[in-house]
Amino acid sequence: QVQVVESGGGLVQPGGSLRLSCTGSGRLFGINHMGWYRQAPGKQREMVAVISGGGTTNYADSVKGRFTISRDNAKNTLYLQMNSLKPEDTAVYYCTWGDYVRDYWGQGTQVTVSS
Repeated sequence: QVQVVESGGGLVQPGGSLRLSCTGSGRLFGINHMGWYRQAPGKQREMVAVISGGGTTNYADSVKGRFTISRDNAKNTLYLQMNSLKPEDTAVYYCTWGDYVRDYWGQGTQVTVSS
């Protein structure tokens, strides 16, 4: 089993920055992809950014140039640096770590962008 826990959410003004972290534990040797997703009230969960085992990244068009996904393998931690935040970025952000069998999800962290 794999457990993932997000942190770093909060309230930020438009134009501000936040960095989300997601720490994994358990049977991590098979993990070959990770990502961040978000779900705003009344909307479906959507992909924000993903990173493969080889380091290839992919971003939603709405966050390209503003968000950066990265990982620190030594710390078993995935990050999402979010800059130039907009009110429409308000959502619960979830991280996921996956192997060939399944994806493991965290409980989510709330990000609110408001003045």
